Amino acid sequence: MTDHILIERTGDTGAINVIRFNRPDKKNAITRAMYATMAKALIEGDRDESLRVHVMLGTPGAFTSGNDMQDFMAVAMGGSMGTEVLDFLACLATLKKPLISGVDGLAIGVGTTIHMHCDLTFATPESRFHTPFVDLALVPEAGSSLLAPAAMGHQKAFALLAAGIPFSGEEAERAGLIYKTVSADQLEPAVFAAAENLAQKPPQALAISRRLVKPDPEPVMARMRQEADLFTSQLKSAEALAAFQAFMARKK
Repeated sequence: MTDHILIERTGDTGAINVIRFNRPDKKNAITRAMYATMAKALIEGDRDESLRVHVMLGTPGAFTSGNDMQDFMAVAMGGSMGTEVLDFLACLATLKKPLISGVDGLAIGVGTTIHMHCDLTFATPESRFHTPFVDLALVPEAGSSLLAPAAMGHQKAFALLAAGIPFSGEEAERAGLIYKTVSADQLEPAVFAAAENLAQKPPQALAISRRLVKPDPEPVMARMRQEADLFTSQLKSAEALAAFQAFMARKK
């Protein structure tokens, strides 16, 4: 299971913590165990004084297709949601070191909302940022209902989070969801160049500057908890079960 998330230290001085989705046969769908592995890597990286920057990447054609639907189905059928997802999201909201992401292809659900916590996101023009929460009878998560309107304005945030309208990489850049679009062959070079650049800056000044320009984590965490309660309630609803069953039938 741990092979589904690859953790690597890289960079000229080993100061870059790379977290890579590695489940391409499932379009990098995220299981509870994968969330736990990512949270552990972020926590340990933040505590390591020799590490300066976190990086998140997917595989060609897919950053991640979002939560594994089997996990959702299990909760809809009466199972437990567990704490792994919220633990990972809490890590994103409270990180002390910069987080850079690179997206090629699918970025579905949490695969989109992750980037609202990133300091720099690079994506290919062909990327597809899509949050079909309402289509699955669910609600926004990861603090996105607070962060997206602040970054994008109400109408773009509503289009993404409520109407479920997909954004291409270029549309995401224009909306302020990501930093920059680059070609597929330049995606990882651009991500690692940005990471190296940050890794070489005075760490205390960078940390203070990042803290000044980032939203206060407390309101973000409060919104995350509110969203999680509503998300779990909806996940156990009859309309969500019907939506999941219809989705699984289409997959078959």
